[in-house]
Amino acid sequence: MEILTAENVSKEFSNHKALDAFSISIPQQSIFGLLGPNGAGKTTFIRIINQILNPDTGKIFLNGERLRPKHIASIGYLPEERGLYKKMKVGEQALYLAQLKGITKKDATEKLKDWFRKFDILPWWNRKVEELSKGMQQKIQFVVTVLHNPKLLIFDEPFSGFDPINVNILKDEILKLREEGATIIFSTHNMSSVEELCDNIVLIDNAKKILEGRVDDLKMEFKSDVYELILKGSGTRLKGILPDAYEMISVQAINGLKEVRVKLPAGSSPNELLQTLIPEFEIHSFHEILPSMNDIFIEQVNKNKTKYKAG
Repeated sequence: MEILTAENVSKEFSNHKALDAFSISIPQQSIFGLLGPNGAGKTTFIRIINQILNPDTGKIFLNGERLRPKHIASIGYLPEERGLYKKMKVGEQALYLAQLKGITKKDATEKLKDWFRKFDILPWWNRKVEELSKGMQQKIQFVVTVLHNPKLLIFDEPFSGFDPINVNILKDEILKLREEGATIIFSTHNMSSVEELCDNIVLIDNAKKILEGRVDDLKMEFKSDVYELILKGSGTRLKGILPDAYEMISVQAINGLKEVRVKLPAGSSPNELLQTLIPEFEIHSFHEILPSMNDIFIEQVNKNKTKYKAG
């Protein structure tokens, strides 16, 4: 089942097309990566979901219903550009924002203090926001975003400004939210976080969808038949053993072993490579090198830009 579906959504500003017939389906209880270079159309789409903007054409459905103002209560949004009232006390402001989401003051106080303890910021409850570090302020905004248990969460660069320890804490909380039933739209330029967290992604460039799918499936789709082997063999030359059709990408010595990367020729199998090497070497390890999401992102965006300029 999909929690959110967009059908041919387009939006234009002063002769600039921000989204062009954009369509996606986001599965329930998943982490969905919304990816693209700056200016691709991601923020426009997020604002349309939050009904800050209306699309020029197209439709968006939430849980099978046409998106309407009543659905705002089912959505939690953490924007990239955070904003808290600097002169207000932390607890006072968090309570105010929680009550805007329809939570009673009593329930909000209890839930907020539980979250503040978890994030080790409870001692700052009665301090002014301006006294907090950027990371602490972002923790507060994260808490307020998720406090009303929305079914759809939208995080735009949620790890910006966090140190590695707090990034891991936040990642664990995001995974826990998914386990508890939430669906998360995750917009970031950090591709390593995409690999760690996302089930599915969509890649937007120049207002159009250029790639969509499960992260694991995309890595298999764009693999290039490159394998890494750790070999042991005294003085044996790989060049004289492997047929010319095999492309030797790299060879380096590591503690008396050879670390080798080889690209298979079209139509050959990994077994053939192993059968060629086993008589001459001890095989200490052997695995396929799959492209990273960063590699896929750069390759596909560059390819699309070339196509865009040519067309």
